Amino acid sequence: MAAPNIVGVTTIVGVTTMVSLSSTSPTVIVSNAANSDYVYKLNSIIVANVNGTSSADINISLNNAAAGGGTAFKLAHTVAVAADSTLVVLDKATSIYLEENRSIVATASASNYLDVICSYETIID
Repeated sequence: MAAPNIVGVTTIVGVTTMVSLSSTSPTVIVSNAANSDYVYKLNSIIVANVNGTSSADINISLNNAAAGGGTAFKLAHTVAVAADSTLVVLDKATSIYLEENRSIVATASASNYLDVICSYETIID
């Protein structure tokens, strides 16, 4: 496993992924497989509470293995998202790279309250 050289990039593809957190189990938002030869530049992670009356907590982690495996390192930990509001967990000013064999995972404190939108660039060397 090696991090692709992003100086000699051949292709950059913009991607936006959306997930409704329908349970309180960890849910993979973005996964970069081992040996993919890609690096993902995560530009934003936005969490919206679609419930009109109740708050819900969000955990967002960077896992050191693909598909939600490995150890979870928290980007946001039990942060309350008020009813009918949004939380910006990551934006262009704090963007991060998701190397091979890494993943981003979200966990909600309540089912069907939170939607997560992640915008990123797939960089191919």
